[in-house]
Amino acid sequence: MPRLVRQFLAFFGVGLAAAVVHYGLLIGFVEGAGVDPIPATLAGYVAGGVVSYALNRRHTYDSDRPHREATWRFALVAFVGFLLTWLFMHVFVDGLGAPYIPAQLVTTGIVMLWSFLAHKAWTFA
Repeated sequence: MPRLVRQFLAFFGVGLAAAVVHYGLLIGFVEGAGVDPIPATLAGYVAGGVVSYALNRRHTYDSDRPHREATWRFALVAFVGFLLTWLFMHVFVDGLGAPYIPAQLVTTGIVMLWSFLAHKAWTFA
């Protein structure tokens, strides 16, 4: 299997684990605590990001870049993803009145593509 395909499949698997954390918090905060979907999804994004860093560093990119370099790079890519998550969720939920779960699914796809490419080219290169 070509390396890029293997990496993307590993990234996708790690993304599923991170998504369980992200969506779990999102749904728990919205349905269980009455929190607005946008701050709830941002809290989930941060928690999922912690899972994502640990698993991607080891299983997707097999990086030997020192943590002191990789963590700030990961954080910067994640911050852009955080902003993209806010932007798209704001547009879909507040602007277009979309239900928050379908809006989050589309947003996740967009941010996943951004993150994979940025981490491959810069964070863990």
